[in-house]
Formats: sequence, structure tokens, C-alpha cells
Amino acid sequence: MNFARVNSIAVVGLTPSLVDVEVNIEEQALPKFEIVGLPGKAVEESKERVRSAIKSAGFKYPNKKIVVNLAPADVTKEGPIYDLPIALGILCATNQIKNDKLDKHIFLGELSLSGEIRGVRGVLPAGIFSRQNGYIVVAPTDNKQELEIVEGLSYLASNGLYSLVSTLKSESLEYRISSGQNQNIDEFKEEYIDFKFIKGQELAKRAIEIAAAGGHNILLDGPPGCGKSLLAKAFPTILPDLSHEEQLEVSSIHSIVGLNQQGILSKRPVRSPHHSISKAGLVGGGTKIKPGEISLAHRGVLYLDEFPEFPRSVLESLRQPMEDGVVTISRVMGNISFPAKFMLVASQNPCPCGYYGTNIKECKCTLTNVNRYRSKVSGPLIDRIDIFISLDPVKIEKLLSAEEDEGIDSSKDVRERVKLARDIQSLRFEGQGTITNSEIPVSKVKQYCEIESDTRQLLTDAGNNYGLSARAINRVLKVARTIADLAGSHNIKSEHVAEALQYRKVES
Repeated sequence: MNFARVNSIAVVGLTPSLVDVEVNIEEQALPKFEIVGLPGKAVEESKERVRSAIKSAGFKYPNKKIVVNLAPADVTKEGPIYDLPIALGILCATNQIKNDKLDKHIFLGELSLSGEIRGVRGVLPAGIFSRQNGYIVVAPTDNKQELEIVEGLSYLASNGLYSLVSTLKSESLEYRISSGQNQNIDEFKEEYIDFKFIKGQELAKRAIEIAAAGGHNILLDGPPGCGKSLLAKAFPTILPDLSHEEQLEVSSIHSIVGLNQQGILSKRPVRSPHHSISKAGLVGGGTKIKPGEISLAHRGVLYLDEFPEFPRSVLESLRQPMEDGVVTISRVMGNISFPAKFMLVASQNPCPCGYYGTNIKECKCTLTNVNRYRSKVSGPLIDRIDIFISLDPVKIEKLLSAEEDEGIDSSKDVRERVKLARDIQSLRFEGQGTITNSEIPVSKVKQYCEIESDTRQLLTDAGNNYGLSARAINRVLKVARTIADLAGSHNIKSEHVAEALQYRKVES
């Protein structure tokens, strides 16, 4: 037999699709190794890795013309993930292993020159696809933790070509069935701060609790040293863990960029890119399209410190993802979409020197420089932020006080309240694809954020007096809905709307 077919996977965006690795060995032709089917550079280079790995593992490499076709031919194949299926296809086509041993299997893995099987990216979405379609995954041992995430998946993990072929030849071949349980890898980092260690800033802590409960975007504005970064570092500690469905979704994004080969994410991701980041780095893209920071922060937090220092074009690219929860990257080959439902936590100084409007130090900026600095963040982007907090420095006497502040909740206490509010939202939006109040579509705001006539008049007067846009009004209602959930109230009351209004940005 001179022909063999082996299954593999191509992950385009977050969407896996089956790839047929077809191997044909031509007897009457000069020795040559060709790969067709839109192979990327790493796939082209697999020729030398496959040749050396087959020989190093003790198998016979055919000194003939080998043609490998990766079908469908109109989908670009990237990465070293096809090394293993190509090698097995050659062994099958040369009758060194039976082809029926490879049916209903999906093979993934990079080969070293010595025949070892190395870990690859994208194993988690490939595992989910395989379970849904009844395939058995054969992947590197390095990716075993990812395979264990997908409950009910039949898989085989191996770290060497020789040992894998020996296992496949075995008459009593047994596969492992994943339990869906795995060691978590994203515990809280040391730089995160417990709420109980933050003195003062009660209004800001309340606002952050509301933002965490409803998945709202928040902007912290204040002079240097007032606690903006400290509050941002405390934010992740009050967020509830990811649900199992969210874990699979978030971990799949991190899998395709090679960030979680050791296990599943249970804590919500926190991304804090520097203001020198490019547009492609933030929203995704590049020559080889990859998710950006906003997708890596999916279901978690995107912290942008020194908000106005980011290039305006980079910030403007956030507008559509913040509204839709998804980013679509267009290329000649087509469109690729990545989920991007993140909570934006931004912080900024009042001016370039940081002291405009404060009594700490004299501001050295001209009014023109102050206006130019603050105008770097456009009105439409500001309109997409739900909560605005202006912070003043905490008095030194309070900071140095030896007395323990009474009534300061720990992050654990706040997280419990946040979790209860999110549980209410889960029941409210069950089966609708919406998870938090911030995601309520415009068509459903009236349904889920219904208010009484007196409350409606309060909001109408505030909207007219402050010049709030329709989008801003909807965001006030969503924040009020979250405040009501935190209070355990089924109805949105006047005090809930009044509190939500005080978090809106009003230009003087």
C-alpha cells in the first residue's frame, strides 16, 4: 500500500476543523518530499523533523517521492502540529503500521530530531471538537493536563514516536477517559492586594464591588499615590471563579497561544499591557492572526494604567469589542472572530504632571496641555464606560493610624457578595447567552431594568440636566440593576438609580 490518510486538526480563530493528512509514496520517481495544501513555514520545515524522527525511532524511511496533502487545501495550516500525523502517515503508507489503527483518531504533535513528541498549541479546542464528534485524541504528554479538562474525552498521550507506534500496535490498546477535573494553574498572584489592607477610599471600593458584580467597565481618576493601582490590584481578588463552561472557553483562547499547557484556568484572567502596545497586540491580528490582550482578558479584567498615554488609534479600537463582546479581524482569506467580553479597569491622572485640581502640589501644566491630555480619550469611548470614580489622596493620619479600621471587609467578604449578585444574574439570564448585567442587549434593557414612574422621572431629569446620551442612560440602568442585585432587591428603586447616576462622568 502506497497511500494513507491520517486525521489532524486546524484551529482557525477558536474554531477547530478536521484536516486530512494524505500521504502518497510514488515508486517510480526520484526521491523527494513535498507538502501541499497551503502549508505555513513551520509545516514546510517539518520535512526534516519527520525524516530524522522516523530514522531515530528505528523505523525505515522510504527513499522515494513522498507527497503529503493537507486537505482542505484552501485553509492555511500553521505550526508544527502536523509533524506527528505526517510521520504516522508515512509509516502507514509503507506498511510499518496498519491503517485501520489510525481510524477515528486525531493526531497532534511536534517531533524532535530524536523522535520525541513535543507539546503544541491548540490542544484544548481540538479536544473539545474530538469529544463532540466522537474522535480519540493522540497528543503529546506535555499537553496531558489540557486533555484532562474535557470531560469524557478518550485520549492517548505519548512522549515518543517509537513508544506511540508500539502502543498503537498493541492488541490490548486502552485509552484514558478524561474526568473533566484538573489542577488549576491561575491562583492569585503575590502582587494582588486584599481589600482589608486598603485604608480609606470607601466610595471607590464600593464602585469596584459594583463593577465586579455586574461586569461593568470602570475608570479611576486621581493624582499619583491616591491608590488607583492598589485598587486595581485588589479587583481580581473579589471576582468569583470561572464556571466550568467559562473555564473551557477562556482556557481555549489561552491554549491557542500556548499559555496554559499545564492546566485549566479557574481564576479570571487579568491582563495589564503597557501603553506602548500596538493595535494588533491589544485587539489581535498580525501576520499569523492571534488573539490580542482583550481576548486573553475574556471573562476577566483588562487593566489599562495611564489610560490617556495609550495611542488614540489603539484606544479607539476598543470601541466595537466593548460594545459587542467580540472582535472580528478581517483578512483577504476571510474574517476571524475572537470573544472579548472583558471588564475594563482604567486609571488616569488628571493631567500630565498629575496634580491638576489638587492641593498636594502645584500643577505645572498649562490649561491647553491639560485639555489635550484629557481629550486623548474620545467621547464615544468614555460613553462605553459605566462607572467613573475621582479619587483624592488618603490623609496621612489615617494611613499611619495604629488602630484597626472597623467595618473594612476582606476580599473574601466582598467576593461572597459579588458571587451572590452574579448567581442572581445567572438565574435571570439562564439559557440566553448573557452572563452579567453589563451584557444586557439594548432590546432587553426595558425588560430587565424596569423602573417605576417616580424613578423614571428622576432619571429623565438627570439625563436632561447632564446631557446623557441614550447609551449612557442604558448603562445607568444596567448599573442600577447590579446595585439592586447586590441589595437583594427584585425591583430597581430610586436609591439604586441615584447611586448609579453619581458614578457617571459629567463634563464641566
